[in-house]
Amino acid sequence: MDTIRIYCNNLKRYEEFPHGVSLQQVAQHFRDELGFRPLNAQVNHLTRDLNFRLYEPSDIIFASYEDESGMRTYVRTLSFILSKAVADVLPGSKLFIEHSLSKGYYCQIKNAHVVTPVEIERVKVRMQEIIAADIPFCPRCERTEEVATMFRERGYEDKADLLETTGMPYSRYFELEGYPDYYYGSLAPSTGYIDLFGLEPYLEGALLRVPRRDKPDELAPLIPQPMMRKVFADHDRLLDLLQVTHVGSLNKAIDRNEVASMIQVSEAMQEKQIAAIADDIAERYKQGVRVVLISGPSSSGKTTFCKRLQTQLLTNYIRPYGLSLDDYFLNREDSPRDESGDYDYESLYALDLSLFNRDLNEMIAGNEVKLPTYDFTTGKRVYKGNSIHLREGDILVIEGIHGLNPELIPNVPESSTYKVYVSALTAIGLDAHNRIPSTDNRLIRRMVRDYRYRNHTGLQTLRRWPSVRRGEEKWVFPYQENAHVMFNSAMLYELAVMRAYAEPILQSVPRNEPEYAEAHRLLRFLSSFRMIPARLLPNNSLMREFLGGSTFQY
Repeated sequence: MDTIRIYCNNLKRYEEFPHGVSLQQVAQHFRDELGFRPLNAQVNHLTRDLNFRLYEPSDIIFASYEDESGMRTYVRTLSFILSKAVADVLPGSKLFIEHSLSKGYYCQIKNAHVVTPVEIERVKVRMQEIIAADIPFCPRCERTEEVATMFRERGYEDKADLLETTGMPYSRYFELEGYPDYYYGSLAPSTGYIDLFGLEPYLEGALLRVPRRDKPDELAPLIPQPMMRKVFADHDRLLDLLQVTHVGSLNKAIDRNEVASMIQVSEAMQEKQIAAIADDIAERYKQGVRVVLISGPSSSGKTTFCKRLQTQLLTNYIRPYGLSLDDYFLNREDSPRDESGDYDYESLYALDLSLFNRDLNEMIAGNEVKLPTYDFTTGKRVYKGNSIHLREGDILVIEGIHGLNPELIPNVPESSTYKVYVSALTAIGLDAHNRIPSTDNRLIRRMVRDYRYRNHTGLQTLRRWPSVRRGEEKWVFPYQENAHVMFNSAMLYELAVMRAYAEPILQSVPRNEPEYAEAHRLLRFLSSFRMIPARLLPNNSLMREFLGGSTFQY
């Protein structure tokens, strides 16, 4: 029998396997040594499902749900099981898997009546039955027009629209006991791969809960996020009003040349929200607020939000002074390091906290303060003659990822601060069962910005991103609900604009690098969007922070 040589990167060794062996068979062979049950694998730096067969020598990296890729496969598989259970228990209902919320996934089941807790429990029991039966997912590939017709006949207009507008002659979908669904990434081979989940009534719908990444035998803790839920709900209302709740409907609106009005409404909505925040600050200014703190994860648009907020504060007869926490970075050689030995710029302690608080106290006291500027090229803090002198009627606007951390300004009274959390909370989905992670949105923003303005390649950005994400989980997300207000910087059309900028950067990632798998995934994801030319965006758009052409100076 012909054999092929496989290198298992997890175990750092070669082994011979029969020609045509499946990844599932290889995983079973190595299972005891791996110490986990893989959910997918990278084969020569491309992510494959475990049904994939090997016909040539290959390097393999198996992924568990402790890995980002493995968790995506776990969630997709669980989503399919939920979709099938809803169809079985509540025929005629429509499931919407909407947002990452409260350490789970917020879902709505829409029917002629409000779905009750008893019905949600029945769906959960049916999911448990499906998992216990260990039913295989059967891949299908047919002409796109036939697949779209099949989904449309079942009432899934969102899936039909998406497939019809991707431009592919053939489309791949899956069946579970004859029930079809579409997912744009890999699934586990069968339902029995789901070890742990939760489904419970939550707000107006249900919360689908998944294992903790660091403790896979426990569910991630349910952390209430009422402010984030309200932001998502407001954005959902706008999408419903514009009738672009999913990417397929967005693509069809682009085809109908309805983009200009869509951009105008979206930009006007953001400006209205920023103006409302400025009005609130103006009212609180009367009660003693003198410092506005703006926080948010990487590439959330904090800088442009800060500038637009300052404009709105001026219309309230308050003179703002902007300050970036980045300018208080320690010199590079003095920065803390992470567990890999790399500089940890996401750490609060990458800032010179003593200098920052000393300067802040002087500013609040009304004294003139010379301001540092951090040179990202040299990794040094320098002084270029900039200074600040707050007077009566002035307010300080501070922007940075640690803005909501109580340790940042321990000696400033809470009553004198106003806190804003900014993030790109993507509300539009690929379809009703394929949500778009906000992290993907921000990663694409960061990649474009870093390439255009920081001389970083796509490979460098992708390589750095896991460290950025770990820093956000530790230093940013725990404090987001401390804000007085949350601002959503995501635009419903933005990925259609970003596609033209991001694709060449992603295509430049070398095929022989592990990060190629992520680049390939993002390219496939972006291919779902029709393109919108950036020239249609106004020059004060938040998107200009990443694309260029802004009236603001950065």
